[in-house]
Amino acid sequence: VQLQASGGGLVQAGGFLRLSCAASGRTFSTYAMGWFRQAPGKEREFVATISWTGGSTYYATSVKGRFTISRDNAKNTVYLQMHSLKPEDTAVYYCAAHPTYPTVAPDYWGQGTLVTVSS
Repeated sequence: VQLQASGGGLVQAGGFLRLSCAASGRTFSTYAMGWFRQAPGKEREFVATISWTGGSTYYATSVKGRFTISRDNAKNTVYLQMHSLKPEDTAVYYCAAHPTYPTVAPDYWGQGTLVTVSS
């Protein structure tokens, strides 16, 4: 599975962005999908995950209630809608494909898309 993330950019605090991650291959629906992020000088951290059919989701405490993960298996795409963005959300965001849920142990990673939130 090859993953291509997009949709990052510069946004003011309180703003909105939607990230997309397009997957190649016909096995997309056999993977749970996740989003991670890595801020400058920090380790990569988990953000959200969604089950194979999209019927179940799980979020990091820091984003719960502000971010929404979803997927469209017909389009081989997973999304991350980010509302009420904060400067501390600034990071490179990575999508990942993992075979288990809710345990997140990615097999594949996308290349990352930069989100910058200005105060």
